[in-house]
Amino acid sequence: MNLPSPASQPNIRILIADDHALVREGIRKVLGFAGDVTVVGEAATAADVLSRVQFGDVDLLLLDLLMPGSNDVDLIERVVAGHPKLPILVLTMHADPHIARRALAAGALGYLTKDTSPELLIDAVHHVAAGRDYVDPSLSGALIRSLNGAPESPAQVSELSARERQVLVALVEGKSVIDIAATLGLAANTVSTYKARLMDKLGQASLSDLVRYAMRNGLVD
Repeated sequence: MNLPSPASQPNIRILIADDHALVREGIRKVLGFAGDVTVVGEAATAADVLSRVQFGDVDLLLLDLLMPGSNDVDLIERVVAGHPKLPILVLTMHADPHIARRALAAGALGYLTKDTSPELLIDAVHHVAAGRDYVDPSLSGALIRSLNGAPESPAQVSELSARERQVLVALVEGKSVIDIAATLGLAANTVSTYKARLMDKLGQASLSDLVRYAMRNGLVD
């Protein structure tokens, strides 16, 4: 495996946050090839992440988007609020430029999908730890187009699908992504995708903005 050679920078201390033990172990093994990376901790829930970053010995947070106890990108916002200088690299199954854009807007410095190669993961770690942006090459083109495209007028309720309307109503009622998934019989990542599309269609940057917009414009009963 031709992995990038270690940079001359100091050892990078990483916190791996993912709710699957096998995934965390796989990431740990890949990072072991970097030579200049040390995994100083693991977290399986949002509460674990918030508790562990308090130690102050983490140079980079490698974060999955779907963490128990969090709602979409709100964990990124919470970490950034308390630790604005801590670089966050998202490692997720979501290969959706809309979700990537929201994660980056929330404060993540990098975004990578889980089907990436070990070489790209290590490259992304080096970039983000050094304070540089990094976006999965498979998403970069679509993400740039979504950022540079002409702004669209907010959608009306008639332009929302029946499923989007259901998800919107549930979000306004204060339900979490996990609760909505259970109620509608969908996977949590599917609900997250619907949520991201709603925010994109309605031109809203955060969940609170989406809820206020929906209520103000009568998009929900």
